[in-house]
Amino acid sequence: MKVHHIPFQKTGYFSKLICDYLDENSSLSDFYGNFPNLEGFKNQLGLKADFSLEKRKILVEVLNEQYNSVKSSSLTASNIKLLENKKTFTITTGHQLNIFTGPLYFLYKITSVINLCKKLKNNFPQHNFVPVYWMASEDHDFEEINFFNFKETKISWNNEKGGAVGRITTEKMSEVFDEFSKLIGNSDEAVYLKELFKNAYLKNKNLTEATRYLVNELFGIYGLVIIDGDNVKLKQQFIPVINDELQHKTSYQNVIKTNNNLEKEYNIQVNPRELNLFYLKDSLRERIIFENNLYKINNTKMVFTKAEILAEVAKHPDRFSPNVIMRPLYQETILPNVCYIGGGGELAYWFQLKKYFNVVETPFPIVLLRNSVVFVSKKQKHKLEKLGVSLDDLFKKQQDLVDKKVKEISAIEIDFSSQKKHLQQQFTALKVLAKQTDVSFLGAVNAQEKKQLNGLDTLEKRLLKAQKRKLEDVVKRIIIVQNELFPKHSLEERTRNFSEMYLKLGTNLIPSLLENLDPLNMKFNAIEY
Repeated sequence: MKVHHIPFQKTGYFSKLICDYLDENSSLSDFYGNFPNLEGFKNQLGLKADFSLEKRKILVEVLNEQYNSVKSSSLTASNIKLLENKKTFTITTGHQLNIFTGPLYFLYKITSVINLCKKLKNNFPQHNFVPVYWMASEDHDFEEINFFNFKETKISWNNEKGGAVGRITTEKMSEVFDEFSKLIGNSDEAVYLKELFKNAYLKNKNLTEATRYLVNELFGIYGLVIIDGDNVKLKQQFIPVINDELQHKTSYQNVIKTNNNLEKEYNIQVNPRELNLFYLKDSLRERIIFENNLYKINNTKMVFTKAEILAEVAKHPDRFSPNVIMRPLYQETILPNVCYIGGGGELAYWFQLKKYFNVVETPFPIVLLRNSVVFVSKKQKHKLEKLGVSLDDLFKKQQDLVDKKVKEISAIEIDFSSQKKHLQQQFTALKVLAKQTDVSFLGAVNAQEKKQLNGLDTLEKRLLKAQKRKLEDVVKRIIIVQNELFPKHSLEERTRNFSEMYLKLGTNLIPSLLENLDPLNMKFNAIEY
């Protein structure tokens, strides 16, 4: 396979904040710690060197318990054991429990952590690095995870259960399986995918167990460790932070200060609440609200005094669930983590947390933009070459791409820039004359200039439209190829499910990603297959 690299900054799909981060713009330096390069990782290892052996022991104990329901690979089992060693650190990514992995980029997140572990081991052989996938099992945004796209069809799971999604039973998943089975066909690859879906979702009792099984089947052989933070032993380590949040609103106070500085140049990804904790119990996950010196559980009749809620934390820490603001801190509290890998939106909210981490005296991890990929078949690449369209061109908005190519291949000039320039020169002379005679005449001259320039714009657009009709065949072919590679005018990785690529590449899909992607390259990848 051949890999082409396009700078993220040139794709048009990444925010100014992310582009500035990749460029190491000094305006962002206060919002993160070490940059994701080898020097940065060397410094980060020193920051996390004192992660306690007691926390490591608890972590390994919990992971072994969680792996009782699935068969771990020998490499995963070895990695879990390594976590007891003070020279072992984690590289982590997290994701919602999307049905059948959801969008393609889920695979890119995990291949990024696996590849980064290998790269760091080669450069820091005295240390061990374990790839970790953090399941967002406590999330409650069911509408965001209850579907996946297969080709042109949105396959949805209709389930009315509420609360943390990881606890939702896999009822009615047979309906999803039946719909998927009808669409996917009966090739060897399709048979494998149907068995994978069936074993994950029809043979496990809830979404957490189903996701653990699925991800372990796909990535266990590479040593990936899957962790579920919805665990009482892990939450016990977070009790001091929970108590501090309930009594002092520490996250809110510090994130608000950061936001006030960050928003001077960038859009804010998330806004903190006064208390950034949920109350979690059975099928309930609701916000904790502090009003009139009482702690109220939103949309319920439950009310706690200060003494009562602190007693509840001490007795049932697992009932307190961090939201998007506090989840990163929870992760960094229980893992010997040196780097978090995520998408652009995730990195954006991590930048809001640096001051908060400093105040609670927790090392802020390196944050790294995950790999991004578009798969281009040899046939598609050949078509693009015949059309004279580069891979960089494909990232343009469709109208801009078509306009550009029509202007390039048209037998006549469709650019009135020289005429506009000549017109403006004429009006410059008229304006000088107007000022010498009657200044009131200047307004009429300006109005006439604007009118004639607008007229030239209109003529240019009409000429371009006429040439598009004349070159209709070329225009159609450009649109077809771009739509194939950018479904719904968006990045393929954000819409398609991995099953579509598995049907084409089979068992080579994940190995090809691991072989061809470099997590520290920090460019968009076009993989030719």
